[in-house]
Amino acid sequence: MAVTLTFCGAARTVTGLCLLFEWGRQKVLVDCGMFQGPKTLKALNHEPFPFDPREIDAVLLTHAHIDHSGLLPRLVKQGFAGRIHATAATIELCSCMLPDSGHIQESEVRMLNRRNRHRGRDEVEPIYTAADAEDTLAAFTPVSYGQWVTPVAGLRARWWNAGHMLGSASIELEFEREMRVLVSGDIGPDISAMQPDPTGPVGSQTGGVDHLICESTYGDEDRPPVDEAARRAAITEIVRDAARRGGPLLIPTFAVERAQEVVMDLVSLMQSGAIPETTIFLDSPLATRATKVFARHAMDTEAGHVLRDALTSHRLEHVVDGEASRRLSRQEGFQIILAGSGMCEAGRIRHHLKARLWDPRAVVALVGFQAEGTLGRLLHDGARRVRIQGETIQVAARIAMVEGYSGHADQPELLRWIAARGPVKGGLFLVHGEPEAMQVMAGVVPGLSPARIIRPVLDEGFRLAPHAIPERLPARPGRRAHPENVGRPDWHNERAALLLGIEEAIEKAGDEASRAALIGKLRAALG
Repeated sequence: MAVTLTFCGAARTVTGLCLLFEWGRQKVLVDCGMFQGPKTLKALNHEPFPFDPREIDAVLLTHAHIDHSGLLPRLVKQGFAGRIHATAATIELCSCMLPDSGHIQESEVRMLNRRNRHRGRDEVEPIYTAADAEDTLAAFTPVSYGQWVTPVAGLRARWWNAGHMLGSASIELEFEREMRVLVSGDIGPDISAMQPDPTGPVGSQTGGVDHLICESTYGDEDRPPVDEAARRAAITEIVRDAARRGGPLLIPTFAVERAQEVVMDLVSLMQSGAIPETTIFLDSPLATRATKVFARHAMDTEAGHVLRDALTSHRLEHVVDGEASRRLSRQEGFQIILAGSGMCEAGRIRHHLKARLWDPRAVVALVGFQAEGTLGRLLHDGARRVRIQGETIQVAARIAMVEGYSGHADQPELLRWIAARGPVKGGLFLVHGEPEAMQVMAGVVPGLSPARIIRPVLDEGFRLAPHAIPERLPARPGRRAHPENVGRPDWHNERAALLLGIEEAIEKAGDEASRAALIGKLRAALG
């Protein structure tokens, strides 16, 4: 038999995973994620799907993170009428995350349309609304780890705990009982305070898989193991430094799992006296709702009572109202503020950074992966100036990186996970990673020839058959964007860098005559 696989997202970038499987008259998606990062990449969220949503028979969801689930409401809005299969915890988290995402789309479009009216530009529509997201929740069907289900005729599937976040899974697919394909989803690290070690079908018992689609977020990194004690020691030093400086500690954080894990550490360190007692402000309505889910499921995690007690602690204050968040950004003195988003690309962390990056008393602690082209990555890489909401901000705050909070396996952990699933008889596809990470990882996978390790580009299709090397298909008409560069920093990043450079050069000019000459040259260059 033959199955066609098209990579509709997370191809040479870390967001937007969407895999389209077609065989006979059946069409099934694994994940339907939102693109995040540079503006050119995010623009793909507004483009037509490279398939007809009305023809999709079912969706199999690995986990609730928006880069895997975020376009499901758009899929339903445009005619998908099948079922979305996911673990119970994933469904519960999606019931928080998808309406929140819809609300964000509406809010961002309102602001954009206000600017568009001022500039004489056409107004735009949100990708979907909160109401669209609510409608989507009726399509979910729960599945249990380890149990085979039949989403459509000719396909069996079962979910394995991926150890990445609450409810996360790798999904094993069996087509017509003839071909076995495994989709990793996001694989968690071997050391995690919250989740168990990732699992999957054991190759020595199953005979391996025909094809494997594997994430590669940290495919080029061999990170030293950071256990709970080392991670807490690092965050202890940062909190103490922020207290000495007398300014805020800002922690950009993903609302689901990362926020709860950081809160657990902070509360535990306060209880032990390792860091000063202070209020922990969780400034994210989504994180507040997700925290309630985690508190209910705390005993399903490795942290158990410690997590539950932290999430219900009197030290934790939830900031829900937008005006309260803005007041918080103006408060003086030492305080700990957790706010989304984790890569500083949206959400309330933006106005906190805008209000405090210039202040040498402030500390910013990055606790997760920062994709290329994001504000978080610029700060991580040492940018001296950044632009936020059209304004140039001098970076005087301390920028710190805390290792040990990542929900992704590094290269050795990924290689061990792949080896345990093998042998891989056909192809190994690397997705959900930046090009450099994929290239490095492709060069170190043992036991597979280069022809069998594939790094697909956006909308690229392959024919899969049992025990065979995947066959590349001719490019479909209307392929989106420039697939080789879709995840790279774009002209928006270049424009911001140019404007920052111009401002700095003019400020450094020695006198009025020098500044006038420089401005004259710039005007001449613009024609």
